Amino acid sequence: MNHEHIPPKDEHQREREQGGDAPVLVGRPAAAGGRRVTIRGRSAGIAHCDADVVEFLRRAGLPDAWELLDDPRWVGWQGGRPRTYDTTPPGHGDHGEVIG
Repeated sequence: MNHEHIPPKDEHQREREQGGDAPVLVGRPAAAGGRRVTIRGRSAGIAHCDADVVEFLRRAGLPDAWELLDDPRWVGWQGGRPRTYDTTPPGHGDHGEVIG
């Protein structure tokens, strides 16, 4: 069995387990906006949009990153909907008012 893609155990083990075996994990949306991205157990930064995640993946040597965002074998989205970067419910503005 090839263990090359299994990230080492560290303080983020629980988050990796929630994202399955994906080498890229996008954490739950923060109240202030953005999601923490880890690649093979190492922090890559805070993403505020898909382009940020793609840039982190490009820097990690994955040039076809746009195609990987929706592939659960590569990217695990934790604690929120995939490709959503804030905690504002759909149909609501920044302060909770419903957008008509």
